[in-house]
Amino acid sequence: MKGEGVRLSRRKFLEVSAFAVASSSFAKASEKTLPSAPDFRLGGRALVVKPILTYSVYRRLEATSWRAWGGIETESEADKEIARIRDELQRLRLKADFPVRFLEPSKVSNPSQVANLTDINKADAILVYAAGAWVDTFQAIVEKGLPTIFFVRFRTQPYYLWHEIIHARFLRSHTDRLMQKRVSYDDVVVDDYDELLWRLRSLCGLVNTVGRRIIAIGGPGGWAHPPGIPSPPELARERWKLDIVTVPIPELVKMIEAARKDNKQVERARKEAEQYMAQKGITVQTRKEFVVEAFMLANLFREIMRQHDAYAITTNGCMGSYAGIMPCLTLSLINDSGYMAYCESDFVVIPAGILLHFISGKPTFFCNPTFPTREGVILFAHCTAPRFMDGKKGEPARLLTHFESDHGAAIKVEMRKGQTVTVVNPDFEAREWCGFVGEIVGTPFLPVCRSQVEVKVKGDVGKVISSMRGFHCMIVYGDYRKEIGYALSKVGLGWVDLSL
Repeated sequence: MKGEGVRLSRRKFLEVSAFAVASSSFAKASEKTLPSAPDFRLGGRALVVKPILTYSVYRRLEATSWRAWGGIETESEADKEIARIRDELQRLRLKADFPVRFLEPSKVSNPSQVANLTDINKADAILVYAAGAWVDTFQAIVEKGLPTIFFVRFRTQPYYLWHEIIHARFLRSHTDRLMQKRVSYDDVVVDDYDELLWRLRSLCGLVNTVGRRIIAIGGPGGWAHPPGIPSPPELARERWKLDIVTVPIPELVKMIEAARKDNKQVERARKEAEQYMAQKGITVQTRKEFVVEAFMLANLFREIMRQHDAYAITTNGCMGSYAGIMPCLTLSLINDSGYMAYCESDFVVIPAGILLHFISGKPTFFCNPTFPTREGVILFAHCTAPRFMDGKKGEPARLLTHFESDHGAAIKVEMRKGQTVTVVNPDFEAREWCGFVGEIVGTPFLPVCRSQVEVKVKGDVGKVISSMRGFHCMIVYGDYRKEIGYALSKVGLGWVDLSL
């Protein structure tokens, strides 16, 4: 993955691994207390941004126009603006709820100066403070091929020339339609650093998704896809450059059988399971041995990820169990430990889970949608929901059997009523995702997958009914529709916000 990262070394991976964190938290917690939340961007890295001030220096002429609009006319004024930019970005970095690093701001007034900015090669994105200079300078910047955001001042002063002309002269190139290929109207921010912040949050999610390595137990798959188009794993590799590493099921089964004979591994899993079941908010309604084996499988998954330097895992053929272990609770535990875990190896929707995870800094709920009611209520359900949906503390939960098999350990997370959530629904063809924001209005206990949540759509339910696609959805606490749409635009996918 590109840029200077915060990717952990293998030794560090062991020290802060999800289950090491979880086990440590459980060990320190007295009975009926909750463990602390881990870092939900483990394996990620900071977004690296290169700020550039474009400016012009003018010389007074008599009896003719000698300057364009704007409040920066001299080198000294440009230097003052660079100092201000540096200070503002430092404050923005401290405010950000995601990792971001700003390189030293540079000032340029022509294309040749852009060519001399060697530290652009360290960046993931460019932030242009568009005070002056001309179209050729902008073209030299965007041709670097990095996501580029243009910040223009209006009320914050000093006034920037490109507040007036960026739409007509640069984006539309003196036509009546968008002519730029690498930037769009959404890449322009006027004055508002909060508007800049959500775009950077989106790009942080994007750079941590593209090229992501993920372990596929039993190989990659997809719930379904129409005939005549590439398979979901092929599309995931093409669109998102995912590095999918297959671990055959027989190999995992051998690991499970060996672990069952290893007293140390069994005892470790037993202690972790007992500490987990003793937590406040946990109700156990399945056999203890099923929970113990879920923790044992979690430790094996951790070892597999460690061996491959990966932070995400998915399971194929899991409905039939792995040597008698249903991986439902295991995947929930992994998600609650800062990593990413998805069942069914469905690469139609897995990219959405990874992207939402790194945008929000929270775990995501991989789930099945149902047909909406006319009142706009949709039931979503699956057996692998995380408890730390808000990224801070665990929701109450019941440990039950996996529904379809009535075997093993699965989790019913009682998600928070009144909570705003984003629902993302990717399409089979990896062309256009849709989604909406809604409110959790219920957590029923129906004869379906164990974690169940009723979400009331904020928007036109008829539009949702006619627009749903794919099969699975991803749900995350909070409203991240803007970030999702912005990130998708950078990889050539469309986005339909059904809550507009």
